[in-house]
Order: sequence, then structure tokens, then C-alpha cells
Amino acid sequence: MTLLPLGRREPTDWKHVEKYPLTALRTAPENVPVAIGVNWYTAFDVPTKDAQGVYWIGLEAKKLGAVRGGHCVCLKPQSITDGRGWWKYYDQGTEGACVGFGSSRMMSLLNRRRYDARWLYHQAQIVDGYPDTPPAEGTSVRAALDVLRTQGHVFATSTAQIARLSEGITANRWARTVTEVLTALGTPGAEYVDVLNSWGAAYPKRVRMPAATLQRLLDEGGEAGIVTDR
Repeated sequence: MTLLPLGRREPTDWKHVEKYPLTALRTAPENVPVAIGVNWYTAFDVPTKDAQGVYWIGLEAKKLGAVRGGHCVCLKPQSITDGRGWWKYYDQGTEGACVGFGSSRMMSLLNRRRYDARWLYHQAQIVDGYPDTPPAEGTSVRAALDVLRTQGHVFATSTAQIARLSEGITANRWARTVTEVLTALGTPGAEYVDVLNSWGAAYPKRVRMPAATLQRLLDEGGEAGIVTDR
């Protein structure tokens, strides 16, 4: 099987999670997509299809295989529709640019338009704190959300790649538990999350991950960014 590209790096420190936890907000955002950066296990490469035609990954949280690298994906609220065209458009190809694609997919769910995912990826590399990016591949979710907050985003149709602050976010906070993530998604008490991939037709449009598996990933140095849209 051809290994699908990854590219998420853990942040250089965890001060952002300590300083800006989701729990510090009196009223947290709800019914919003969530960008996560987590370990990607070999078991996730081959989703399991159930009798209802739903694809799953990580059905057994303790049996995930080996860590293949870090990956960024967008978690979809049940109340928001993900356009089929976005599945094809947000295909990161062979480059480890998942952070740009997963975070841009999140913004498309919020604003109902396409964005330049590679622009976000490359801008995140500039501010991520790693001395080797670029030219080395990958970046952190923290860096991508920093760009969205301070610069905004670029429309997919923008040939000049001019960032618009209005297309970004006003703030972002960090969830530490799957309970916080599920509440942000608008499904408190649910037993799974819906994961949108960034590999186009090479992978199912949506897979489900049990809540227990996501909690394991968060405990292993995962990031879960909850944003406030402009």
C-alpha cells in the first residue's frame, strides 16, 4: 500500500496550551469545526467499513499499530455540511502539508468558501519556530492558527495571494479533553468524532474515530484548536 503523506509536527513548547486553555472561556464556541494535530498510527491508514457503510479508524484505542508520524485533520460538526467538492479540492498530494489543508478545511466549513491551503502551510512554516522549516516539511497546528489570527487567509482564487484578515479568526483556544472537543463540535456526550481527510479520493471522504481513541491521541501530545471566527 502506498503510504499517504503526513506532515504535522509537535509545537516547540506547550505554553500556548497552558496560557490559552478552552476552559478559561466563560462561553466556549459550539457547533464549530476543530483542527487537530495528533499522532497518526498505521491502523488509521486502512479504515474499517461497518454494516451501515460508515468508515471507522481506531476502533480499539489500545491496538493502533505503530506511529507513522504526525497528521493534522479537521473534525466536522454534525450540524455543518462538508461539500463534496472540498473533498477533492483539499487533497494535499505528496507533500507533508497537512496542517495547511486541515486548517483550511476548517475555515471552509466556517465560511463556506475555498482557501489557498498551501499558502497557509508555507506561512505557518515561517512562524513555527523550527530552524529547518523550510526547506524541511511539516509544521504545527499552533503555527497555522497563529497565521489565521494575525494575517487571515487567502482565497483559493487569489492569484496575488493577498491575505485578508477578515477571512481569519479572532482567537483560538486549546482543548485538553475529548469532552471539550465534543462540546465544541456541538455533540456533547457523543461516542465518536467525524474526521475529514486531506488526501482526496485516495481515502474516504469522512471516517469516524471513537472518542476514547481521540482522548489517547490528545494525551500523547495532541493539539485540538478551537477557534472563534471573524
